[in-house]
Amino acid sequence: MREKLALLRYILAGNPVTLLALAMLVLLLGCAILGPALVPYDPIATNTASALQPPSATHWFGTDQLGRDVFSRVVVAARLDLAIAFAAVLLSMAVGSVFGAAMGYFRGWLDTAGSRGTDVLMAFPLFVLAMAMVAALGNSVSSVVYATAVINLPFYIRLARAETSIRRDMGYIEAARVGGSGHARILRVFLLPNILPALVVQASVNLGWAVLNTAGLSFIGLGVRAPTPEWGIMVAEGAQFIVSGRWWIAAFPGAALMLAVFCFNLLGDGLRDIVDPRSRT
Repeated sequence: MREKLALLRYILAGNPVTLLALAMLVLLLGCAILGPALVPYDPIATNTASALQPPSATHWFGTDQLGRDVFSRVVVAARLDLAIAFAAVLLSMAVGSVFGAAMGYFRGWLDTAGSRGTDVLMAFPLFVLAMAMVAALGNSVSSVVYATAVINLPFYIRLARAETSIRRDMGYIEAARVGGSGHARILRVFLLPNILPALVVQASVNLGWAVLNTAGLSFIGLGVRAPTPEWGIMVAEGAQFIVSGRWWIAAFPGAALMLAVFCFNLLGDGLRDIVDPRSRT
């Protein structure tokens, strides 16, 4: 344990950007976990008497067209947006890694059929495919999770297939076969744990895309519905007031969205440094 902490300190000292990403992640997770209990106002309670007030000491991020506190809504929305992103990415990584590893290990017809299916899936504009799935499944949080997971599947299938194809004929896999290990055990014990670091790095990048996809679907009226606090909905509601000078309604949720995507992109670089020693000098 002490050696792992020393390695982590070494990596963070050599790459301050990773430390910044970690601090941003802690902030986002803190808002998601503790935010609803700490915000000063009810995020869905309306008060038309204080509508469209600019940022002030009373309302740090101002109020929206219904008098709701924008700061409270931005903080509370972190829980829903991050929950959808994490659930979708974990689901797609679990399914895609197993299927891709099986394709790379067994090859043959499974590899051919899976590769063609992945190509077909990636031929569609991914956001348009997500729109179609949510429209077909119905406007709900679960529909957004499933749609986001499906459009992320090709990344994990291809990555797991490539990593498994490289390792399937290595010495330790041959030794496992000679030792009597079956195909399922080889995949579960020897291959999947060894390709997991690359999948985790990919997942950190996909988290940013998942947050953007969730916000984008909500922005166009699919997925999460108002008055639920959600960054995409808040940007959509505030967009109509930008021309009249009420910039804060859309600016602050947009900044939170940008911060989340930026954090996960930086985190991907940091995780690559941690799990892949070859990327460190």
